[in-house]
Amino acid sequence: MKNHIYLIAIILLTLFSCDQPEDESPRIDIAAPVSVIQVKADQLSRYTIATGNAMANKEMEMNAKLGGEFILKNHPRYNRPYKLGDRVKVGQPFMEIKDKEYVNAISLESKEMNLQLAEKTYQKQISVFEKGGVTERELQNAELQVTTAKNDLENAQIRLDKMKMSIPITGVIVDFPNYTPNSIIQQGTFLGKIMDYSKMYIDVNLPENTMNEIKIGQAVQLTNYSVPDDTLSGKITEISPAIDISTRTYLAKVRFSNPNLLIRPGMFVKTLIKVKQKDNIIIIPKEIIISDQLGKRVFVVEENTAVERIIETGIENDNMIEVVSGLEENERLVVKGFETLRNKSKVKVLK
Repeated sequence: MKNHIYLIAIILLTLFSCDQPEDESPRIDIAAPVSVIQVKADQLSRYTIATGNAMANKEMEMNAKLGGEFILKNHPRYNRPYKLGDRVKVGQPFMEIKDKEYVNAISLESKEMNLQLAEKTYQKQISVFEKGGVTERELQNAELQVTTAKNDLENAQIRLDKMKMSIPITGVIVDFPNYTPNSIIQQGTFLGKIMDYSKMYIDVNLPENTMNEIKIGQAVQLTNYSVPDDTLSGKITEISPAIDISTRTYLAKVRFSNPNLLIRPGMFVKTLIKVKQKDNIIIIPKEIIISDQLGKRVFVVEENTAVERIIETGIENDNMIEVVSGLEENERLVVKGFETLRNKSKVKVLK
């Protein structure tokens, strides 16, 4: 009987031992390597970007004022005929028209002689008038002859001046038709175009929500994709008060100096216009923010532990963003290794 009781006790003990779970291995938390920065207050500016085509501030077409034999002058600096791309200065002799028939019809010499005779007659009439030899009306007629002769001479000189043309503005010849020496041209023939693009402008379309923040005189930074290392400075000079109903934008004009002529007329230019600036605010890199259904969050390190923080943000630019709430100055913010962290994860701060 005792043997049976002993056997039952062993069986029950064995069954009870089999039902017990094996001891779990002790959990080991592995510290994730992270890099941190100290949260600081700084300044942040928000910009709006707009693009457009750069245009020369001044441009002028040259057209023949009359027809005749076209003679192109030499560029005074290079001692050769003008060419496309030449830099020119206002007042430089550019071309001349030859037409003997036109010159003969003007009769400049005869008009000069008429003026001389009219002036002599008038002076003589003055002397005679003082002696009572002519009437006041006769004296006035002599004076009228002088005035008419002067006008005739001035008009003749104006007509002769049309036979010559000087460079009208300082700039660069940007359009120049093929020139055939001593060719006959017609009045109004296109002779070339000059642009002064040492100063330029660009028309930009700005978003409606910036209208109350962008003012005349506001500074603008300009860059071109062909010369990305050179940034030029300009300013807003004109703003349209009307909104385009199809694009919800308004037009503004940006003017800027281009002293080295790096920006060429027609180039595609990007403008960066400061819309808003805040000082003494907490800013962090945008790339470290994790966004999901819970909101925006980041991690800070407290005693080798990653602590999750839900944050609210404000203004931003391309790289940085304002933190309105959720972070304090001097906290250690995780900027590398945050992707795999969970709240209360153990971390090891890399130096």
